[in-house]
Amino acid sequence: MIAVYDAAGREIGALERAQVYAQGIWHASAGVLVRSRDGSKIYVHRRTDTKAVFAGMHDCLAGGVLGPGEDPAAAAARELAEELGIEPGPHDEGLLPLATASWDGEWAGRPMRCHLFAYEIRYDGPIRHQPEEIADGWWWTDEELRSHLEDPAWPFVPDTRTLIPDLLP
Repeated sequence: MIAVYDAAGREIGALERAQVYAQGIWHASAGVLVRSRDGSKIYVHRRTDTKAVFAGMHDCLAGGVLGPGEDPAAAAARELAEELGIEPGPHDEGLLPLATASWDGEWAGRPMRCHLFAYEIRYDGPIRHQPEEIADGWWWTDEELRSHLEDPAWPFVPDTRTLIPDLLP
């Protein structure tokens, strides 16, 4: 079950994930942009080819959908730990709110509607990919990421693409 939202961004219930995706029902996701401590690089990763949504595409947010009643910041921390093995320590700043956006698009010939809650963490520690979700990853400068995003054919998660103007200074 995942949380269902209305178009204005208010949680209104819960449905099975498959039904939400099949019918293009509004839902919410939370993700974390991982920047190096000095701010010079962003961690970019490629999703596995077995993911149900956006399989094999690149992303710069570690994240996922919100469960019923789940706080976006809590979901972001959960997903960051699951996907990249990052759990902020006592010397880390923790998750900082970065941006919000709504994406009303299409995926696999069906509508997809999602409210996105983005956070940032400054981090230089080890990264451990969850093998079921992350195929590979690397550090890029903002310019390297922008350069790839200029190619509309480059396979990048479309909902994160809506946030890019707010994520890159």
